[in-house]
Amino acid sequence: MGAVELKRAQAAQDRLAAAVSANPEVNGVGVARADGGYVLKVNVRTARARDDIPVEIDGVTVKVQNVGRIRKRQAA
Repeated sequence: MGAVELKRAQAAQDRLAAAVSANPEVNGVGVARADGGYVLKVNVRTARARDDIPVEIDGVTVKVQNVGRIRKRQAA
């Protein structure tokens, strides 16, 4: 697949976010640069959550990264 334009990735981001919003393993959905264009990036808590994330949506590649649990940092 060729490079995806930013506007197309942003439109797909909204659909992907809606599709995974009920999944408690998903920390966030964003747009990232890759291969001269843009992809969607999903941050998840555990590797097993990958099975529930589509590899592509609306022709835009979805990359999944296991980032673990996100916690609020304590003030120094």
